[in-house]
Amino acid sequence: MQTNLNIQTKKINLIQWLSTIKDESLLNKVSTLISSETKKNWWPNTSKNEKASVEKGIENADSGKLNPHSKAKDIYGKWL
Repeated sequence: MQTNLNIQTKKINLIQWLSTIKDESLLNKVSTLISSETKKNWWPNTSKNEKASVEKGIENADSGKLNPHSKAKDIYGKWL
C-alpha cells in the first residue's frame, strides 16, 4: 500500500511541476519523452494478473457488459 501511495505522490508532484513550466522548449522535451514512451510495446512487460484483467475487460466489452462513463467515474474517481 505504501508503494502505491508513493507512486500517487510522485504523480501529483509531477503534475504540479508541469503546471508551472513556462519554458516551451522544456515542455516540448517532456512531450517528446511521453510520446516515445507511449509508443513502446508494453504488453510483454505486463504481469500475468494484469494481462488476465485486460483480457477479461475485452471479453466483457465484446459481450456487451459495459458500464457508462459516469459509473466508472464514480468507482475510480477517487484515484484520478
